[in-house]
Amino acid sequence: MDLTLPINGLENLYITKMILFKNIPLKKNIAYLFSCAIFFMFTACEEDLTQSGKNQSKNFPSQIINNANIIQRDSGFVTLRAKAHIIEKYELIDSPYTVARKGIDIQFFDKKKPKIPGKLSAKYARIFEYKQFYEAKGDVRITTNEGQRFAMQSIYWDQKKKRIYTRDTVYVTMEDGSTLIGANGMTAKDDFSEYTFYKNTGDFSTTKISQSKQ
Repeated sequence: MDLTLPINGLENLYITKMILFKNIPLKKNIAYLFSCAIFFMFTACEEDLTQSGKNQSKNFPSQIINNANIIQRDSGFVTLRAKAHIIEKYELIDSPYTVARKGIDIQFFDKKKPKIPGKLSAKYARIFEYKQFYEAKGDVRITTNEGQRFAMQSIYWDQKKKRIYTRDTVYVTMEDGSTLIGANGMTAKDDFSEYTFYKNTGDFSTTKISQSKQ
C-alpha cells in the first residue's frame, strides 16, 4: 500500500492553514490572550493575599502607653488606681489583655476605708479587663489598708469573685510586727479580711495559726 501523499495534497493543506490564520484578526487574539493572563494573575494574587491574611499573627499590641495611669470606678467610686512605666494593650486577639512588662504599682480602695488604700507592686502584671482578672509576678508586695504586709513571687486576683490566691511561699508581717509563713501558698478575700495558708498536712486559717502561737 502506498502511504505517500500527493504533493498537490500537501500544498492544499498548507494553503488551507494559511487561509484559516488569515481569517483570524491578530490584534484581537493578542488582546484576548493578554486579558486572560491578567485575569489569572489577579486571581492568583487574590488567593495569595487571602492565605497570607489568614496566617498573619494578630498577637501584637494595638496600643502602647508610656507613663500609664489607669483608674477603675464602680458607680462613681474609684476602686483601683494603677501606674506603670509602659502599658501594652493586646485588643485584636480572642482574649484581649493589658500587660505591664516593666513593673506596676496598684492602689485598691475599700468603701469602708476610702482614704487608706491597699497597695500592690510587682515587676510584671497582666490584666484581663473583661474578665476582671489580674496576675502579678516578680517580687510581689502587698500592703492592706489594715497595715498587714505580704511578700511572694506571684499572685492572682479574681476581682469578680473577690478572691486572691497563690501557690508560692507567702511571708506575712502583721500589724504588731509578728510574722507568719505559708510554705505552699494561700487563698484570701481581696480585702484580706480572711485568708487561709496551704500546707502539706492541710489548710490552716489565720485564726488557727494565731491560736497555735499562744
